[in-house]
Order: sequence, then structure tokens, then C-alpha cells
Amino acid sequence: MTEKRIEFTRLIRQGVSGSEACRRLGIDRKTGHWWKNGGTVTRNGVATFVKPVIDQQPEREESARYLSESERVQIADGAHAGRSARKIAAELGRAVSTVSRELQRNQSADAVYRPHAAQAMMWARRPRPKARRLESDGELRGLAQRYLDQRWSPEQVVHELDVTHGHRIAVETIYQALYSPQRVLQRDASSVLRTGRPHRRPRRRGDERRPRFVVPIIMIDQRPTTADDRREPGHWEGDLIVGAFNRSAIGTLVEHTSRFTILVHLEGASRSDSLRQQLELIFEDLPDELRRSLTWDQGAEMCHHHALTTATAMPVFFCNPGRPWQRPSNENTNGLLRNYFPKGTDLRIYSAADLERVADELNRRPRKTLGWHTPHALFATLRTGSA
Repeated sequence: MTEKRIEFTRLIRQGVSGSEACRRLGIDRKTGHWWKNGGTVTRNGVATFVKPVIDQQPEREESARYLSESERVQIADGAHAGRSARKIAAELGRAVSTVSRELQRNQSADAVYRPHAAQAMMWARRPRPKARRLESDGELRGLAQRYLDQRWSPEQVVHELDVTHGHRIAVETIYQALYSPQRVLQRDASSVLRTGRPHRRPRRRGDERRPRFVVPIIMIDQRPTTADDRREPGHWEGDLIVGAFNRSAIGTLVEHTSRFTILVHLEGASRSDSLRQQLELIFEDLPDELRRSLTWDQGAEMCHHHALTTATAMPVFFCNPGRPWQRPSNENTNGLLRNYFPKGTDLRIYSAADLERVADELNRRPRKTLGWHTPHALFATLRTGSA
């Protein structure tokens, strides 16, 4: 299991999603979430926080206000050479008081200034541990406990403490106390909070999120403008319709001009590998004029987009997050397909022949937007003209 933890760490740092890393290593997704984010283990009534194997926060750049380790090396070299603090400060571009204080404050026990030991002493002094307010103020803790026992939300508790009792604290203070392994408040967060979560979800700013794709993707705004007016055939839109509990899926492809639909039967443990293989078979059977581009949403199932482009010579473009209208034909078709595959259905019960039958029925249905022609007839014309 240790080897898998090490490999899991390596994959996450490469930008692979947690679920994909779990699939590759054959581990449960809950285990992967535990390794990635840490959590609280309770044994014999004692709660212990387990640190995540992956540091979620990016390394902070040290402020230029503070002396760096390299500057401390220069100070040590100058002091050993007998130069004055004023001369060393001039070489570093620092105040004389900064260098003088450094030499006096961070000397070793034998009165010798050693730069690396000085750096370690600085880091040891940097933390300033301070008890949280609910830990040090018993009266405030008792009031918060009383309202939580009445199943008030943290926001309601904070408001009541301010208005009625004159104690101003942040909502985050309540949440940290509930999720603290020291059990500052004598209630489990899973029983107090309406979400029922036993641990907090990791939150990062947008610019700190890990990329979903290892190979950079091409956004839809770089797609040729000829794909927008539907006059040029060969531009496809794709997506998945997902079954019950996200345990099954069917790939859907729609051609822009004719609205011709192809359903992709997915098999095997890896949804992304199966999708790539099936798409390669589908597009390799088409002439070049009918495989100009593919537009997909940013689902992890398209993590092999670069391999698909290499195999089919067809670029893959990605929509912006939360903007399904950038694939209008595909979204409309997915809505029609829900008449055949209702939400909450286990899609694994449908064979490739079943999907082909449904796609054929949909393609032979006349469309008003096509002048009452059928997608089947128009696509056959396009294919014949491209042959």
C-alpha cells in the first residue's frame, strides 16, 4: 500500500484527477480522497487528524522583507572575513541594524554565526501559536454549544452571539471548532451541520486548482469560425449521458450540419480509454471532409484528447466550464435521448446493437430545422459528396 500512496502522490502532482488516479491504481475513491485531503480518525473515542500525503497549498515565496538563506551566507562570509556590519549591509543593500541584529540574535551557543543554523532558528521562531477564541473563552464556548445543541446553523449562532451577548466572532470560527480534532465543541459536525459532512471539503482559489488535463487543451474560442454557421460539414459535438450513480455512460456525437447522431457504446473499467478507442474507430471510417473538428466539454473522460487528435488528425476543442450552450446540437440531442435512456437508469443494460437502433430511429426522424429532411438522408448526401 505504501508504493501505491507514493504513486498516487506522483500522479496528482502531474495534474491527474483524484478519481483517475484511483482508477489507474485500483484503489477505492474514498481512499484516494483520504490520501489527498487528510481527515480525522477516531479510535477508542480519541480523534486524531491524519495529514494529507499531498500538500494542497502552493509553496509561498518568502517576502523580500526577510533575510534569505543566501543573504545569511554572505553575512557569515563577511563576518568571518572581519568586515564590519556597515560594510556587509552596504554589499547586501540592507540596513545596518538588520545585519547587526542578525549577527547578535542568531549566534550559536559558542558565539559563532553559522548561516544555516541561523536560518533554522528563524523558522523555529516564525510560528506564533495562539489558542483559538472558543478554546480560551469558556463562557463564549458554552453559549455557542447551547445554540448548536438546538440545531442552529453556525451563521445563526454568530448572529445571536453578536446581537444578544455582544460577542463578535466569525462564522469560520464555529466551523473550525466543529471540525477541530481537539473537539472544542462537544458535537460532531456530521450531526450538527445540515450537510452532514464528517470532514471539510478542500477549497482553493480558482488560480490554485489543479489542471484536469495533463496535456494542455484547446479552447473553443480557437475553433475555426466556419464551424459556427453550420455550412461547412465535418464539425462534431460530443458529450456523455450518464446513468445511475455515475456508474455507466453512453457517448453521444452530433454532426453540426446534418444533426446526424452516433451513439458510442462504452465498455471496460476505464471510461476514458474506451471512449478514445471507440472514437478513433468511428472517425477513421469517415473521409477527411467529415472530420474537421470535435467539440467537447471539460469532462475527464476526454483526458486522451491529444491521442485522439494524433490518431485521427482532427483537433479537439473544449467548451468553457458551465457553458453547455456552446454545444447546442449535442445538448438538444441529449435531451431527446433521455426519452430512450431516462435519468437514473443503469445504462450498462444496453448493448451496442441497442444503441445503434436508437441512433437510427433518431436519424430517420424528419427535422423542421432541416427543412423536414432527415439527418440520415443529409449525412448520406454529405458522405457521398466527400467520397
